Amino acid sequence: MAGWVTRLLFIGALLLAIPASAQQPATPAKTMRALDPKLMDSSVDPCVNFYQYACGGWVKQNPIPQDESAYGRFSQLMDENQLVLKAILEKAAAGGSERSPNEQKIGDYYASCMNVEAVNEAGLKPLQPLLDRIAALSSKEELPALTAYLDGIGVTALFSFGSQQDYKDATQQIAMVDQTDLGLPEKGYYERKDDKSVELRNQYVAHVTRIFALLGETKEQAAKDAETVLNLETALASYSLSNVERRDPASLYHMMNLAKFDSSTPSFSFVRFLHDVEALPVDSLNVAEPAYFAGLNQLLASTSLDEWKTYLRWALIHHLPGTALPQALDKESFDFYGKVLDGQPEEKTRWKRCVSATDEALGEALGQVYVEQRFSPKDKQRTLELTRDVEAAMGRDIEQLDWMSAATKARAEEKLHAVANKIGYPDKWRDYSTLMVTRGDAFGNNLRAAAFEEKRDIAKIGKPVDRGEWDMSPPTVNADYSPQMNDINFPAGILQPPFFDRTQDDAVNYGSVGSVIGHELTHGFDDEGRQFDGKGNFADWWTPADSKQFTERADCVVNEFNGFVAVDDLHVNGKLTLGENLADLGGLKLAFLAYLDRAQKAGVDLQQKGSAEYGGLTPHQQFFVAFGQHWCENVRPEDLRLGIETDPHSPAKFRVNGVVTNLPEFQRAFACKTGQPMAPANRCTIW
Repeated sequence: MAGWVTRLLFIGALLLAIPASAQQPATPAKTMRALDPKLMDSSVDPCVNFYQYACGGWVKQNPIPQDESAYGRFSQLMDENQLVLKAILEKAAAGGSERSPNEQKIGDYYASCMNVEAVNEAGLKPLQPLLDRIAALSSKEELPALTAYLDGIGVTALFSFGSQQDYKDATQQIAMVDQTDLGLPEKGYYERKDDKSVELRNQYVAHVTRIFALLGETKEQAAKDAETVLNLETALASYSLSNVERRDPASLYHMMNLAKFDSSTPSFSFVRFLHDVEALPVDSLNVAEPAYFAGLNQLLASTSLDEWKTYLRWALIHHLPGTALPQALDKESFDFYGKVLDGQPEEKTRWKRCVSATDEALGEALGQVYVEQRFSPKDKQRTLELTRDVEAAMGRDIEQLDWMSAATKARAEEKLHAVANKIGYPDKWRDYSTLMVTRGDAFGNNLRAAAFEEKRDIAKIGKPVDRGEWDMSPPTVNADYSPQMNDINFPAGILQPPFFDRTQDDAVNYGSVGSVIGHELTHGFDDEGRQFDGKGNFADWWTPADSKQFTERADCVVNEFNGFVAVDDLHVNGKLTLGENLADLGGLKLAFLAYLDRAQKAGVDLQQKGSAEYGGLTPHQQFFVAFGQHWCENVRPEDLRLGIETDPHSPAKFRVNGVVTNLPEFQRAFACKTGQPMAPANRCTIW
């Protein structure tokens, strides 16, 4: 489905190729707290640099591991969760007649992934039938059938295809075609002319050349084929929307009659493609980017079949997971995407990648066991109470807005009351009974898992939307909001310290996980989410005057973040990060309002300084430090640069300092004087 639809709290590093040689023992889990005074730097004035005040100690104590491009509090919790999952998987992999069907699948999937010797011994043999299928193409008329086959095993070649909720009727699933994802992260990487971009493209071509050479081509042919890939991807990028342009929902919704759309692309039969992926009958579909398909049609006509075969061989290798490929291909993938793009010096250990691969393929089967160990009904109930408190705070906040009319307020409150809360894990677990997992067949397991997911997705087309479905597995350290589902999702994985800490006071939990809840809730009312109503339909429910007011206030946030320098002379992209910045700003304010209400009901003395456990901070200060500390992070410059070009989230230090500067509640908590860096005279306000 279109990538922008689900708004995530956090995007982690790419999962990259890891060879067997990187085996290391697991490190013991660390004890983390949502607020830890030892992680602060009290020598810094919080009114000058709050991020450094809250996180300075953590930054000094936690250098980036060699197998990471960035490392933060999210990373620490991911590490701890992976240790838990590793223990679960090793027990399941040990075998035994008492294993349940799901335990057999997750255990054998993990064991197969870990069997590096078998993967290397097989070499290119499992891959050869796929390469032969591409080589056997005798005419362009056969491209729809081959593209359908590749799509069925999770390989996006010429375009992406799948199901999505209908923008105009969020109760129904429809078919959708969209631009493809390319070898470089975003279309600007193909178009920019500065020295850094030119150098990176040259490194990319060298990488693709080495991939073709590893597939058996001569050095000369591999270099020629790599240039073909770059030329075709550059053309496809020119037809594509940028990541900023894709943030506008209207740019991604163009319902078309299938017969009419098919006749507009004489170089490619979409009727044949849909038949072969078993998506028919379909009368109409969403052509997310008509200009892309017009360009693709022309490119298919003007480019030789041999050039397309070259491109398809690359697309195949690019989309296959490294854990299923022999070590040389796996390492080559890491060397470019890990070292060059992300600045990551070393590859991750094999077991970490195999844990992630198993979670990706069988997340809810693995998640069932994880939840039993790590997330109690009491945790779920307390998180739900926090969520309802933040939602109630938003209701009160909407009522007091002086810039929004009564008519728009009524629609906003209607949408707020319709938000569904998904906490911890799904009510109904996914059925994996039709997915065959064979011990010792890592390559086949990956293909079958991808095919299972593709088939599951395509089967949704023409059916009512399942509003109970989750898009993340329970162990995931993240959270999201879906504007079409109008729901907020908090997997059990993130509802652990240092985000949710049942041992600490309300001020800490509202500042930490409460701000996460507020963040996701605010996404329903950010520049994208506000374009969908309470039922999830793409509809304008704002008066023109209110819409103008919102845009002007959002522009203030765009301009503020445009002024932040992330690395070298590269500034944060205020338009790309607008939705996340609005969610951070609104989320923290809502969490604070919710905490004030909770503290008043509990009779908390908000002026009383806390114990040494809380650094002698007042409850208000505890709230803000807990918020700041969940963003503590160290980042390599390469990863910062990549993130500025591709990530809709601002760098962590700006997600802290850029937010608190706009909250007078923060300035009062730390007695900041107007004019200090964290207390500017002019603030951006929306919610």
